[in-house]
This record gives sequence, C-alpha cells and structure tokens, in this order.
Amino acid sequence: MKLSCFIIDDEPLALGLLESYVMKTPFLGLTGKYSSAVAALEPVRSSQPDVLFLDIQMAELNGMEFARLIPEKTRIIFTTAFEQYALESYKVNALEYLLKPFSYADFLLAANKALQWHQFCEKAVSVPDKSPIDCIYVKSDYRLLQISLSRILYIEGLKDYLKIFLEGEIQPVVSHITMKAMEEMLTEDLFMRVHRSFIVQKDKIKVVDHNRIVFGKTYIPVSDSYKISFQEFLDKRTLI
Repeated sequence: MKLSCFIIDDEPLALGLLESYVMKTPFLGLTGKYSSAVAALEPVRSSQPDVLFLDIQMAELNGMEFARLIPEKTRIIFTTAFEQYALESYKVNALEYLLKPFSYADFLLAANKALQWHQFCEKAVSVPDKSPIDCIYVKSDYRLLQISLSRILYIEGLKDYLKIFLEGEIQPVVSHITMKAMEEMLTEDLFMRVHRSFIVQKDKIKVVDHNRIVFGKTYIPVSDSYKISFQEFLDKRTLI
C-alpha cells in the first residue's frame, strides 16, 4: 500500500524538511505541498489524501481550524512547535502529534501509524464479517443478558422499551431498546416485522388465523403496511 499525502507548513525550512522525509519514505507519495492552509483547503477536499502532515500555528487559518474542514477519510499528523494543542488534536482525526524539531525516526514512526490505520480500514472493507450471530445481549434490570436467537418467539415494542418473548419462558425479558435498533440487529432470514409494534421469528409461526399470528393465547395482528410481505412469505411455503 502507498499512501497519498499532503504537507502544509508556512515555514519554508520546515516544509522542505517534511518534503525530504516524505521522499525517503517508500510507502508515502507526495501529492501536494502548501505554505498556506487557505490555499490547501480545496485541493485537500477534492483529492482527499490518505494522510496530512499539518502545522498548527499559521496565518489566516490555523491547523486546528483547517482540520475541522476536511474529509474524515484524511488522517492528520500534526507537526508543530507548540505542545499545548496536543489534547485537542485527538478530536480532529489526528493520528500523531510531532513536536518540532523532530527526527526522521520520529517522522517514520508517525507515518507507520498512518499506514497501519489505512491497512486496517482496507482490510475491514474488503473482508467484512459475514458470520451469522446466534445470540444477542440486552440490558434488563441493570444486567446484561445473553439471549439465544433460536429461543425468541416474538418481540413487542411498547413506547420506549421492548418485551422479548422466549420459548419456554412465561415472563418476557424487558429492555429499554427501540424497535428500530432491534430490527437492525436481527437478520431478515430469521425475523420479520409484521406490525409497528411486533417482530416475529419466521420459523416459530405455527398458526395464522384471519391474518393474525397465534402464539398460544396471544394474537399478533399483521398491519396493512406489512400484509404484502407477510403474504409473500406464506405463499412461498404454502401447499395448495
């Protein structure tokens, strides 16, 4: 992997030193150098380099202000003579904070951190985790409970909390989770939304009576918004 980078510093000597450091680092490719943050703003926004070596104390637009105006994709390594901004720097996508004067060894350590960051991001995108989950954890009564997906019959949403009804259990698990958050966590191949207030596990549907799903003495309505998808689910599995 080769990282594209910009260097921005209003001191000519510092700019030249940074350029020499970049040129001797095999995995860095210099795509822009500027002595003004104002002049660099649009080029950085348009090209979105992988890493930016950025001074802080500059006229018109300082490094901290500049950092808040650029794409999140671009990671920042600050190069400055002022240590008082170190804590603030980690709020603006900074990977490292180099205090001037710094050696090539210091520069290389910081550059390697940027390389590792982008390698990690690339790996996460190219090899997503596709392994299915078989359980979830929910907070209930100040405890974190593990719930096996295979035991869930249905989930009922009641304003700002949920009731999770489990096979073999009389009382549901109550948790302060939104229906939207729960729906996003559950996989469509196992669960389906049938009502604004109900999610059911497909394989647990044993009886359907007049467009209502029956779980024991509980009748779950299928609302108009979900009738088509629910009927399609039944049609694929119905023998006539």
